[in-house]
Amino acid sequence: MNRRQFLKDNLFAFGMLYGGKGFSYNSIFGKTSESSKVIIVRDNSLKIKQFSYNVDKLSLLLDKAMNSLYGTKDAADAWKMVVSPGDVVGLKVNCLSGKRMSTSVELVNIIISRLQRIGVKKKNIIIWDRMNIDMERAGFEINTKGNDVKCFGNDAAGFGSELAIYGEIGSLLSRTLTDYCSVIIDLPVLKDHGIVGVTISLKNFFGAIHNPNKYHEKLGDPYIADLWLVPEIKNKTKLIICDALTAQYEGGPPYKPQWIWDFNGILVGNDPVAIDYIGWQIIEEKRKERGLKSLKEVGREPNYINTAGDSNHNIGVNNPNKIEVVKV
Repeated sequence: MNRRQFLKDNLFAFGMLYGGKGFSYNSIFGKTSESSKVIIVRDNSLKIKQFSYNVDKLSLLLDKAMNSLYGTKDAADAWKMVVSPGDVVGLKVNCLSGKRMSTSVELVNIIISRLQRIGVKKKNIIIWDRMNIDMERAGFEINTKGNDVKCFGNDAAGFGSELAIYGEIGSLLSRTLTDYCSVIIDLPVLKDHGIVGVTISLKNFFGAIHNPNKYHEKLGDPYIADLWLVPEIKNKTKLIICDALTAQYEGGPPYKPQWIWDFNGILVGNDPVAIDYIGWQIIEEKRKERGLKSLKEVGREPNYINTAGDSNHNIGVNNPNKIEVVKV
């Protein structure tokens, strides 16, 4: 047994022994800041037609969000605080639900243009998710070579050969995450999940492992939080841009037209726990408005979000008193 495997096995053993109590990951991974900012930008005139948006207005919306998050006047200066020209940037989209409830192609193209503006080469930008077919159904064009933007699923990239073991997670990681990208931008969708309550930024990295179906029991708790202890996820993910142009408050993750609404906005931040907590509350508000029971009442409260913010994980902030919500 080599040293690396020994450390992994013992980390897993301690996590199992204490069940997440009395064992802190902080000494290994460090602590997050004590407060977090979530930017919410909306424009009800964005939509041209169903699932199609005015690119100029959406670009302005994203620029406003980035300037608000980083305190800049020029959005290019904000992007320079996320990536450097020499980085290989992975755009982790969510394409499971087809074109109508996946990360917007228009939004992704705007992000690509902003990355190019600060010197990131097209060939060093990778749009990625679970499978090629999912991405094609969402409207993305697969490309694995050349000097243009790359776009492919894990079935094209492959997985590493060594299990990443943290807490109760034991998974092979996508090579796009581990081998190809130096920076990850998390691009989830704001939507309900029929098993774990909601699926936003934290759960989006189930698309980075070979065995996500294994970790939906117990409402995904603590598996979704444990996955974010993987250094390649926690350390490389520098920004979350949640696509809430069209959101879904029931029946997810598949697209169900009777339960969608036009939020006409995006949520932007650096803290996946804070983003997910605020996104969860937005979904709860819409459920209440439409006469549905809360996620807790229907047995799907996403407690994994609170687990991700607890003292053992410290991935982000789940205390609403310490989350600054800025509506631009």
